[in-house]
Amino acid sequence: MTHGTDRVIITGGGIGGLGAALMLARRGIPVTVLERAAEFKEVGAGLQLAPNITRMLDGVGVLADLLPHAVRPRRLVFANAATGEELSHLDLEDAATRYGGPYVVLHRSDLLDALLRAARAEPMVTLLTDHHVERVADHGDSVTVTCADGQEITGRILVGADGLRSVVREHVVDDEPVCSGYIAYRGVVPIETVERLTDTDDVVVWMGPGCHFVQYPVRGGKLYNQVAVFRSQEYLDGKEDWGSPAELDATYAELAAPVVAGLSSIQRENRWPMYDREPITSWTNGNVTLLGDAAHAMLQYLAQGAGQSLLDGAALANALAPLAEGRDSERWCAGDVKAALHRYEADRVAAAATVQSTGRLWGDIWHVDEPVHVLLRDEAFRRRDTYDYHLVDWLYGPVLDPGDHADAVGHGPRPVDTYLTRK
Repeated sequence: MTHGTDRVIITGGGIGGLGAALMLARRGIPVTVLERAAEFKEVGAGLQLAPNITRMLDGVGVLADLLPHAVRPRRLVFANAATGEELSHLDLEDAATRYGGPYVVLHRSDLLDALLRAARAEPMVTLLTDHHVERVADHGDSVTVTCADGQEITGRILVGADGLRSVVREHVVDDEPVCSGYIAYRGVVPIETVERLTDTDDVVVWMGPGCHFVQYPVRGGKLYNQVAVFRSQEYLDGKEDWGSPAELDATYAELAAPVVAGLSSIQRENRWPMYDREPITSWTNGNVTLLGDAAHAMLQYLAQGAGQSLLDGAALANALAPLAEGRDSERWCAGDVKAALHRYEADRVAAAATVQSTGRLWGDIWHVDEPVHVLLRDEAFRRRDTYDYHLVDWLYGPVLDPGDHADAVGHGPRPVDTYLTRK
């Protein structure tokens, strides 16, 4: 089967793949999305979208569909998981005004469903499930993927959005995911079943020795998302089945009462070993490029994984937009494709690498366990002014001009970094 050589093929129908498909189609570029599963579905729990992401989603008309399912928390709180002391917080309502977009928390499936609805409404998007890509062949003027059932699909550009263990990445670089030695238990439960709650207007990060615990509401406040992450001694000891529920309970047993109480309702059926990738200087080889976790899998300490994949899609759409001008084959010549993918990389590779490396650093800060290191970390957090944004301006910005007052849902003054112009 072929879908035309002036088409972008995206492998992976997750948040990054569907977001990219939507944004490419709105720039006049035909897209085929190949999802290996039988349906488009997210596995996981809650996620956070900071202003740098919600600004972009507002620009493509998706944010309004998300807000009824989301929660706009009042504060991002940092607390000591051992003592229960609140150390500092970020005023998220003020941050929304500062950066021109709200900070929202929601269920991963609610974001995927919103992107799926928008993509299905685009006539230039073809969505195919049960298509497991196994091989990639770049012919110079086109690229063909071969699926597990032998079916071949050809397009002009291939975008690997197929996650941490990407098949497409193997066409670009020979490397392996990096195991952090940490494991995550996560899930959502009806909010009334949590034994003890922190303020449900907040996102709370409890920082502990070799561990942390995150809590926040989703699904309009009906569900409570909790994530427990810890450094596994079982992993360090070489156990094959590491990060067990017994190790989870032992790690958190002596922590502050709100953490222990919250842990009692966390789901133990599934656990996620935490991996990332080393940053690379190029995501592209010929007509093949990468997006999302396939390009820059990152640890979750900046809460930017899903959001960065959406920024990739916006940048890719902007970079490829000139190929759609005129709708003739000359616009898809080798030189134009190469230049477009170079623009995409120039926009995103270094920026995503910074988020990857900074995320690792924040994890180190959260998880310190030596008494002196804990003392210094906590004192640094205590001394931070509530309205000191210098640690997040680089990530959430640009900052609105002084005197501007955005309403943080896209109808007020907009920052200069508009990612996508609607058709």
